[in-house]
Amino acid sequence: MASKLGEMLVKAQLITEAQLEDAIKIQRREGGKLGSIVARQGFCSDQDIVSFLGMQYGVPAADLDQWPAIEPSVVALVPAELANKHKVLPLQRSGNVLTLAMSDPTDIFAMDDVRFHTGYNIDPVVSSEMGLTRAIERYYGGSSALRLRDDQARRVPQPSRAAPLPGPEPGSMNFNRAAFEEAADEALDLKGLEEELEGTETQYESLQDDEENINANALLRGSEEAPVVRLVNMVLIDAIRKGASDIHLEPYEKHYRIRFRIDGLLQEVMRPNIKLKDPVTSRIKILAKLNIAEKRLPQDGRIKLRVNLGGQAKVIDYRVSVLPTLFGEKIVLRLLDSDQLMLDLTKLGFEPESLTQWDRQIQKPYGMVLVTGPTGSGKTNTLYSSIAKLNQVDVNIMTAEDPVEFNFAGINQVQMKEQIGLNFAAALRSFLRQDPNIILVGEIRDFETAEIAIKASLTGHLVLSTLHTNDAPSTISRLMNMGVEPFLVATSVNIICAQRLVRRICPSCKQPDPHQPPSEALLKVGFTEEEVNRGVTIMKGMGCEVCGKRGYKGRVGLYEVMEMSETARDMILTGASAIELREQAIKDGMITLRRSGCRKVLDGVSTIEEIIRETVL
Repeated sequence: MASKLGEMLVKAQLITEAQLEDAIKIQRREGGKLGSIVARQGFCSDQDIVSFLGMQYGVPAADLDQWPAIEPSVVALVPAELANKHKVLPLQRSGNVLTLAMSDPTDIFAMDDVRFHTGYNIDPVVSSEMGLTRAIERYYGGSSALRLRDDQARRVPQPSRAAPLPGPEPGSMNFNRAAFEEAADEALDLKGLEEELEGTETQYESLQDDEENINANALLRGSEEAPVVRLVNMVLIDAIRKGASDIHLEPYEKHYRIRFRIDGLLQEVMRPNIKLKDPVTSRIKILAKLNIAEKRLPQDGRIKLRVNLGGQAKVIDYRVSVLPTLFGEKIVLRLLDSDQLMLDLTKLGFEPESLTQWDRQIQKPYGMVLVTGPTGSGKTNTLYSSIAKLNQVDVNIMTAEDPVEFNFAGINQVQMKEQIGLNFAAALRSFLRQDPNIILVGEIRDFETAEIAIKASLTGHLVLSTLHTNDAPSTISRLMNMGVEPFLVATSVNIICAQRLVRRICPSCKQPDPHQPPSEALLKVGFTEEEVNRGVTIMKGMGCEVCGKRGYKGRVGLYEVMEMSETARDMILTGASAIELREQAIKDGMITLRRSGCRKVLDGVSTIEEIIRETVL
């Protein structure tokens, strides 16, 4: 394993011990990467940092100041917002592989974002943060270079007053959606205003100039019109009724779309008139206490809504994220309903054998417990369920989360604030001085956090955390790729749980599928010959009013629980691959994600289509 960057620079006599100590002090005080701080302070050159970063991470190094000109078609593959957000720059494309310059080539989130946006596999090379900043400015330009197209230059002032909409009061659920949208258009009566502005729309050319002339009072008045208030109320409450986990409000060139994520899949629920885009955005920003005049930068906030549904009072939190896009600001609201939080481990979907292993390991006084899986796979729910079970008056539980999604009595929860230097690593250091028994770290993102968490688990603390890996065995490789020594991984990790969420068949309309698959197909999916010979009855939801004709209602977890055996620990020490660890774990009794899915199908809980969508053999 490569040494730490600071130690390597000192060993090469490029900086002194005193300079390293100064840089570390600045890093602790202001945050940021050590290499950037060293270069910024003038302790050594940017080129030296790039060279040593390549040695540290074991990937090629690229000096972007000396790099040949990048083709515009390659630069265009990654939007400026994405390049600035993650400090990355596409360098070249070969087949389906995109070479990407990064300041941190272990940043799996950045690579996943670029891979998702471009559709290319990512080949990372390392560069200095300062060099990347200069190159991004050179190829994408600063804010002064941004220009609006003619078809983006339209600005329609909001009327100062609007007639109240006919129908139910805000918050009422007895609304007619088609009538509501028609009435909203009539009440705002923007058609005449568009005709008045005919011929004047091209006078707005620069996004920067346009934003400087935003009238915050006009935005505020537009957001308080009766149609806008009722539309936002209706969307927020309808999402609760439908059991949505997210609300997406998306502006496009010629239409405005609202979608709900229900049981893991997005569904379009309405298309309001595009003229409602700005008033609706302003209304949500006001509710979330955001700056309605700021349209150039992303913003995050929170809305707390008290509603009365079916005679039951509820408090729902909405986590709000506003992102500037090409045709306006896209808003995503994450619903946080404490009533929907399942804290009973026995009801999450664990197989009995896996649940026994999990219970045994979380009851231990020390060691590391890891949960892995993609975003939205229920990792937080599993961790919350585990610490809820461990929450006793004689136990001190500390959590570092980003963000804190639900509050628990008796548990000390800390919200991360990167902008002031309060990150997972800083919180962990403070936790160790707070006499904890159990520590929950929201996510292990870098070597520093991983190192502190592992050392805490070896000094008498139970540490629970999450990682982003595809399965349980590859988590070991991920930790070692971060720079953690194999002997530390082997001695600290007690158990790893990889998980996915699949949709449940609706119990109200569940019936045997009239088209049962042949035996050969079942074997290819992952069913055993014994199960096929015994007979497999595939169930299916036929669609009813309860599930909205979808055939599915709710979700259930698939779990791959890898308990560390002595054999597996020895294999980690000898450098075994993830494939070898996987084979050994299966011999030790691990149920894979695919096998967990097959059991759900046998039990009539989910379908083969869902299992194939979320797991691989």
